[in-house]
Amino acid sequence: MKIATWNVNGIRARQVQLEEWIKAEQPEVICLQEIKAAPEQIPESLVSIDGYWCYWHGGKGYSGVGLHVRKDAVAERPKFFHPQFDHEHRVVAAAINGLLVVSIYVPNGGKDFAAKMKFFAALDAYVAAVHESATPLVVCGDINIAHTARDVHPRERKDSAIGQLPEERAAFDHLLGHGLIDVARALHPDADDLFTWWAPWRNLRQRNIGWRIDYILASQAVAARATKCEAYREVGTSDHGPVVATFTWP
Repeated sequence: MKIATWNVNGIRARQVQLEEWIKAEQPEVICLQEIKAAPEQIPESLVSIDGYWCYWHGGKGYSGVGLHVRKDAVAERPKFFHPQFDHEHRVVAAAINGLLVVSIYVPNGGKDFAAKMKFFAALDAYVAAVHESATPLVVCGDINIAHTARDVHPRERKDSAIGQLPEERAAFDHLLGHGLIDVARALHPDADDLFTWWAPWRNLRQRNIGWRIDYILASQAVAARATKCEAYREVGTSDHGPVVATFTWP
């Protein structure tokens, strides 16, 4: 089973790119973030992507997430829902073939850092409860935290920058303490060039001078079935690249 996540930074701006990427990649599960569109603003060709059960959750011009499941991977349309801590259209979840999959867009924190940490604490509590229930879990999306210094290019490292603050990294450590594995890092423990976001200036993307802030986090039993997890810098014109993981999951 292939699970993919991508912060598209505007679904209407990335419509054709998204369609081409889905056709080429054919993930069983697609998690999208920062769609910046209310459901009625979604381009007609994406409202019901061919071959997928689709769910869009957004508002006009800001935030928003999507979660889409290939029809040949499930017997019927999944029940999509929003955990209680959802606000600003930042979370959608669904049970898929025994997995609880969550598409999430954590606030950046630049305008309201306290709100970011409050949201992250609520995510932590939710993951803890799921872990306690022994439900297999996959959390996908833009976490807006570079977990360690290795997840930032040396030229971009700055301990006082939001997204790299010690308290953010400590919160990320605590989240992983609830039985979650960072799948890309587990498969690429020594990679120093594994980034998913690049500031849109000075050709930083072309030079791969970026941050890793988009993740696929999985319960240990799920992560143990991961055979591949890659970030794709060359895909699309969003300031984020998609991340795709493959699991041997029925």
